[in-house]
Amino acid sequence: QVRLVESGGGLVQPGGSLRLSCAASGSIFSINVMGWYRQAPGKQRELVASITSGGSTNYVDSVKGRFTISRDNAKNTMYLQMNSLKPEDTAVYYCNADVRVIVVGNLEVWGQGTLVTVSS
Repeated sequence: QVRLVESGGGLVQPGGSLRLSCAASGSIFSINVMGWYRQAPGKQRELVASITSGGSTNYVDSVKGRFTISRDNAKNTMYLQMNSLKPEDTAVYYCNADVRVIVVGNLEVWGQGTLVTVSS
């Protein structure tokens, strides 16, 4: 009923930039909180950044000042601008959303993930 599709991952050198996008589609009434999570090999998935429908943001300390989360509510799309990338940012990045689905109610939805590799 609701699908999240990430794009924008890839290989980048240390110090470089990438912009991730997450597009939501389906029987969406509204989207509350959206967030970007990441999971590095051998590590637990962690919340990188989140944003409410009103635009309030939250970041994990390790990305503050380097990453910027934003969203376009009219397009049901969320972005993550990642600057000054470091090798430790290498991970699969997942989009997550708390979606109010028409008729069904609230659902937590995950995207399939997009790989970000920071390496020289």
